[in-house]
Amino acid sequence: MKATRNQYLMDEDDVPTHWYNILADLDVPADVRRARPATDEARSGKLAPNIPLSLYRGSVGRQRFVEIPTEVREQYQTWRPTPLIRARRLEQALETPAHLYYKYEGANASGSHKLNSALAQAYYYKKAGVEHLTTGTGAGQWGSALSMACHALGLDCTVFMVRLSHAQKPYRRVLMELNGARVIPSPSGTTHAGRELLADSPDSAGSVSIANAEALEYAQTVANGRFCVGSGENHVLLHQTVIGEEALRQMKAAGEFPDVVIASMGAGSNFAGLAFPFHREKLRSGADTRLVAVEPEACPKLTKGRYAWDYNDISGTTPMTKMYTLGHTFVAPGVHAGGLRYHGAAPLVSALYDQGLMEAVAYRQKPVFEAGAFFARTENVVPAPESAHAVKAAIDEAVKAREERSPKVILFNVSGHGLLDLSAYDQYLAGDLEDHAVSDEHIAASLAALPDPGPVGVTS
Repeated sequence: MKATRNQYLMDEDDVPTHWYNILADLDVPADVRRARPATDEARSGKLAPNIPLSLYRGSVGRQRFVEIPTEVREQYQTWRPTPLIRARRLEQALETPAHLYYKYEGANASGSHKLNSALAQAYYYKKAGVEHLTTGTGAGQWGSALSMACHALGLDCTVFMVRLSHAQKPYRRVLMELNGARVIPSPSGTTHAGRELLADSPDSAGSVSIANAEALEYAQTVANGRFCVGSGENHVLLHQTVIGEEALRQMKAAGEFPDVVIASMGAGSNFAGLAFPFHREKLRSGADTRLVAVEPEACPKLTKGRYAWDYNDISGTTPMTKMYTLGHTFVAPGVHAGGLRYHGAAPLVSALYDQGLMEAVAYRQKPVFEAGAFFARTENVVPAPESAHAVKAAIDEAVKAREERSPKVILFNVSGHGLLDLSAYDQYLAGDLEDHAVSDEHIAASLAALPDPGPVGVTS
C-alpha cells in the first residue's frame, strides 16, 4: 500500500448485509414511546397506526443486527459503498499532525445520506399496502431522497417543505418535483395546523416541527396514505448505520482507528449513522474514542435543551418521546442549515448523551461557513451547510492536535454536498451572511410550554 493513499474504496458486494441496532448495547427501554396525557385522548383516536409492523419490530427489538432486505441492498449498490477519504490537503493547510478522514455521503442522486433510509422506508411501506407517503423536510435533503425512493417504488409523494428553505433552496424543490413529488411550503393553507399557524404568525419562516404536523394531518386525508419521517425515529437511525459499518472496515484498511468521530446534529440520523457502530466497537475493544455531535447555536437542543418528554411535531399529534428538546413549539432562527433546525434530538441519541457516552458542541453560522469554504478550497468538495458544522468541529480538533503536538486520528461525516446551497455561500463571500444565535429567554419561553407527561406509564 502506498503511503500517500487518499481514498479507501470497497466493491459494491461489500455493502453491509445488516443494519446495526444500538439497543442491543444501550441501557434504555426498548420502546422509547409512552402514552400521551389524558387530555389528548380525544385527538389520539384520529391518528391511525402509522409505521408498518415489519419496520417497527426491527427498530425496538434487542437483536444486535437487522438484515437489510435484498431489494433494499440492491438499491444501495447503485451508489454504496461510499468512499472514505484521507483529507491530506486539509491536514497540510492546517499544519496539523492529526490524520483527518471523512466519509462522503453526497455522491448519490439525492446528494445526501438521507437516501439510506428513504429507500428502506418506501420498501416497507409499499409492502404494507401504502400508496402515498407524506413528509416534512427542513432543507430539502430528506424530501429529495423520499421523492426519489417513492418514484423508484411507484408511490405518490407529498412534501411539506419549511417555508424558509423553500425560498432559500428552490432547486431542492425542483429536484423533488422532477421525481413526481408535490412540494408545499410550510406553514401552508393546506391543513388545519398550517392555517392555525398562519393566523397567529402570517410571516412564519416555518420549522420541521410545523412541516411534520402538516404532513401528519395531510396523510389522513389521502387514500392509503401514511406519514414518513426522515430522522429521529429508531428505524431511521437503524437504516443510517450502513455509514458507520462501512467506515469501520475502511478505517481498518487505513490501519487506524479514530480518536474522535464527528457528525452534525439535527434530529440525529447522520450522527447516529456514523457514530453508533463506533460506539459498539468502543465497548468491544475498550478504545477511548470520543463521539461528538455538532449543532447550530441557533438550535442548541443538546447543549442548551432539557431532557424531557415532548412531542415531535408542533400540533402535539405524535406520541411523546424522551429527548433533549427546546420544546415542540420552538422555531429556530433562519440559519441555512435547515436540516439542523429541528427542536429535539432522537431518543436514542438523547439517551447516549444523557449517559455521558457522547459529547456535543454548538457553533454560529459564520464560522461554520468559513470552515465549509476552507474545506471546499482544500478538498475540492463543497459541503452542505449541515455538513460544514462537522467540518468546523474537525478543523478545531485538528488545530488542537497541532497545539498539543498530538497525532490524533479524526473521522467526520460529510453527509451531503452543498451544490444546491451555493446561494448561501454567495452570501458568505459577499459578507451578507447573518450570524444567528438564539437567546436564553427564547429557549426558556419554549421550554415553559413543554407538555405535562402525566403519571409514569410503560416507560420512564
